[in-house]
Amino acid sequence: MTTLLYRRDPYLQECEARVLGHTPEGGIIADRSIFYPQGGGQPGDSGLLLWEQGRIAIATALRQPGGELVLVPSVPVSLPPKGAQIRQRLDWSRRHRHMRMHTALHLLSVVIARPVCGGQIGAGRGWLDFSMTAMARPRVELEKALNSLAGQDLRVSESWVSDEELTREPGLATALASRPATAQGRLRMISIGEGEGRIDFQPCGGTHVARTGEIGTILVDRIEEKGRQSRRISLRLDS
Repeated sequence: MTTLLYRRDPYLQECEARVLGHTPEGGIIADRSIFYPQGGGQPGDSGLLLWEQGRIAIATALRQPGGELVLVPSVPVSLPPKGAQIRQRLDWSRRHRHMRMHTALHLLSVVIARPVCGGQIGAGRGWLDFSMTAMARPRVELEKALNSLAGQDLRVSESWVSDEELTREPGLATALASRPATAQGRLRMISIGEGEGRIDFQPCGGTHVARTGEIGTILVDRIEEKGRQSRRISLRLDS
């Protein structure tokens, strides 16, 4: 099982690790990883893997059913052997844009307050699909509301709740349809704001900025009809 360092500290940009093995497709399994694996609408991280005999460009990371995290080289190359000490180095600029956009999309789900039925995060762009027949707020008003929340510089934090707690209190989560897998009966929850000032509390396995002020200016790129019961709202960041 790979230790998920990105979950402990999403701002960690480099780490030492040891190769546990390889996949038949040419992926690398390490004992620890700062690379976020593709999932929950968020792309896998990219970056570099360095060891004594060479370096490899990592295109993405994937999670195997057994829990191992696989680093996928951008091109077929000679791999560091099992047991080798390696250094992982993130493409931090790309990861940070994913973090900012992911948190911005959480704010969007607060402002719209309708069930989410799909979404995708990119480096500076992203979208959510909402189950609704029409937009209740004009685009300009929506953008203003998003930036007002971001400008409050609210703390973004994580906690863990049990499946039993969620069953007893389904109102704890606002996006159960997109909930990530549990870890030994627990579910990771992301909060935006604290105490009576908390505005969002939902299950999420992705990486986020520490405070909403770090997001920057949020722009509403477009609003699209994706069927009679769905509307897609696309966001982008100004930098």
